[in-house]
Amino acid sequence: MTEAIFNSQKSEIYRNYITQLLSQLTVDHQNTKQERKEVAAKFLANEEEFSITEEIELLTSDLRGYASQIQGRGWIDLEQQAINQLLTMGVFDIPVLAQFYWETHDKYPLLKSYLQKLDYLRLLILEYLDLPNLSVIEGE
Repeated sequence: MTEAIFNSQKSEIYRNYITQLLSQLTVDHQNTKQERKEVAAKFLANEEEFSITEEIELLTSDLRGYASQIQGRGWIDLEQQAINQLLTMGVFDIPVLAQFYWETHDKYPLLKSYLQKLDYLRLLILEYLDLPNLSVIEGE
């Protein structure tokens, strides 16, 4: 197996896994509805920052957008800009989310699991974008 074929297969494996995780996150998002309501009521935002639920929705929207581009066409618009953004948007890079995650201890397990999966999706997208872009050349 040539390196180009191996990289092509690896790229397809990542793409399929991103697609599966995106589907799972859709189900998980629905399953966290009650916990998100509780969090929204209990943890109100101040005027200077977004609430916990707003931050989760922003993160979800951005990551779904990137994952959907990979799912649909195998690449992302403005790739370097996307990589730079993905590197800074980890769950624990967002202060209000990090604080919520660690200070609520055993509460909100579904929502915390959802955040972990979101961060994993972010990492998978970064790995996918880091794969060599080698095309298969006939005859190799």
